[in-house]
Amino acid sequence: MKTIIFDVDDTLYDQAISFYRTFKKLVNENRTYEELDAIYRLSRKYSEQLFDQSEKGEITVFDWQTGRFIKALDDFNISISSNTAAEFHEAYKEEQARITLFPEIKELLSILKQQDKQLAVLTNGEEQHQTMKIKQLELAKWIPNENIFISGSHGIAKPNREIFDIVKDKLDCDPAETVYVGDSFEKDIIGAKKAGWQAIWMNHRKREIPNNSEFYPDIELQHAKDLLSYFTGH
Repeated sequence: MKTIIFDVDDTLYDQAISFYRTFKKLVNENRTYEELDAIYRLSRKYSEQLFDQSEKGEITVFDWQTGRFIKALDDFNISISSNTAAEFHEAYKEEQARITLFPEIKELLSILKQQDKQLAVLTNGEEQHQTMKIKQLELAKWIPNENIFISGSHGIAKPNREIFDIVKDKLDCDPAETVYVGDSFEKDIIGAKKAGWQAIWMNHRKREIPNNSEFYPDIELQHAKDLLSYFTGH
């Protein structure tokens, strides 16, 4: 592969850690790690659903930002107001300002850069918020700014084929020599495969492929160390 393009959230770093810390700060509930992880997974599911609605103008960005937490917690019989959900969102953003790359990802990026691979990022989200995370992760060490693509900057989000084509045209990459690495089956894997790219599913949350899916990842991995091994052969 000549071009390797990465998702950001829950692909290059563990997004759940920020969620766990925020939950413990703001929600007066004693929950096991397993319950916290299940709540986090639900918040991601609802976030993707509500993000799509906000992109279509069906709900406001505020409704997306707060609704994902309200719905996920409600499924565990924890009721919070929209004001508390807004506080949760802001505290979650503050925690995300402390994120760090998986150590294996840092090593992988250095190796790929030394091999003169074309590296890029394609991520969904608001431009300002995603830019903050990209800076915190210090991705500029390996990936030039012109190879950073944020859906909020283009008004088109994954899995829409158009955002993948924008990336392809800007990078002038051959889809057959391009691989996308992401954690979301619906957004990352389906989007990349529709665009004719190879797709690596970083499935460290151990999600199931939807029944009767038209698309499948070329490779499914569950740990950042596995991704490092895949590209380095050891």
